[in-house]
Amino acid sequence: MTAIPSSRALPPLQTARVLAAEFAETAAERDLRGGTPKAERDALRRSGLLALSIPRQYGGLGASWSETLEIVREFARVDSSIAHVFGFQHLMLATVRLFARPDQWQPWFEQTAHKNWFWGNALNPLDTRTLSRKFDGWREFSGRKSFCSGSADSEMLIASALDETAGGKLLIAAIPSKRTGITLHGDWDNMGQRQTDSGSVTFERVRVEENELLLEPGPLSTPFACLRPLIAQLTFVNLFLGIAEGAFDEARQYTLKESRPWFRSRAGHVGEDPYVLRHYGEFWVGLESVRLLAERANAQLDEAWRKEHNLSPRERGQLALSIASAKVAASRIGLDLTSRLFEVTGARATHAALRFDRYWRNLRTQTLHDPLDYKLQELGDWALNEALPTPTFYS
Repeated sequence: MTAIPSSRALPPLQTARVLAAEFAETAAERDLRGGTPKAERDALRRSGLLALSIPRQYGGLGASWSETLEIVREFARVDSSIAHVFGFQHLMLATVRLFARPDQWQPWFEQTAHKNWFWGNALNPLDTRTLSRKFDGWREFSGRKSFCSGSADSEMLIASALDETAGGKLLIAAIPSKRTGITLHGDWDNMGQRQTDSGSVTFERVRVEENELLLEPGPLSTPFACLRPLIAQLTFVNLFLGIAEGAFDEARQYTLKESRPWFRSRAGHVGEDPYVLRHYGEFWVGLESVRLLAERANAQLDEAWRKEHNLSPRERGQLALSIASAKVAASRIGLDLTSRLFEVTGARATHAALRFDRYWRNLRTQTLHDPLDYKLQELGDWALNEALPTPTFYS
């Protein structure tokens, strides 16, 4: 991998584009290989982009959510696994900002910016196998977690456990990834998102200090704290959109350079085939609609983040509706485009070395993160009854 310029010297988006061009060269081969994209993660460390969303007073780049999610989308066009891990880096940082006290999150931000820490996810509150026991001044986490994206090759983990003695209350902590008792299994082997390191983690009597628990204000405590699941959902929206845009770009180049017009079309060039043009027209309309919905939601998140504790429940609810609308559109249009791209590229585009199918596999894998039907139910309840979504840990 060639030398990567630092975002301290170049604008962050320009740095991301240099990185994306590097990632694109090996994306198809790494999709086949799976495992941890160590070289690519180290390039992100050197770039300074791991501190993108951290405010400047704590050593970061001070980017807005719109700017951060634009870079998620930039990476997703060429490598959605890297985009996923990068997006979760900033989701984990948002988690400690929203759930923890300033004397907790401020030092974590400073150390992340100074030491280029990667943050991994071992939260997954739907997996209830990890339990917590209380001792004098500390706790112990024991159990197993699945779908722990970005956990491998990370310096810090956001982990959760259920309190055995408090009616199963959810406890969330920020702990070093290499702490004694933590085992990262590296067992992620799915059909898509193959380099997100989303395997399982085992906690064997892991000591968690009281000042590592994210208790004040904690999840679901205020409308501002309730932004956390919305940031996760909007990260997925931009990831899905980037995948679809990358599939479109690659299909377009292949169509223009390699595809042939169908013999019955009487077109001299594939670019004159009326049915090929019709498909591309539909692709374009779909992408444009998702872009507008995503950019609107990104801007609304920026506004909500700026309001912090002045954010009202209604404003949070309106943002949830915008994000849900964008997610439905991004999922449906992305899955349609990544499946139909073969109708404009032809039979030779199914050659295994091209791995054009990775766009659909990656998107299909990630869109199953939570059922789209429940987003539609929320939107329907608003459209018919003007009922805003009720905040949960997941939406």
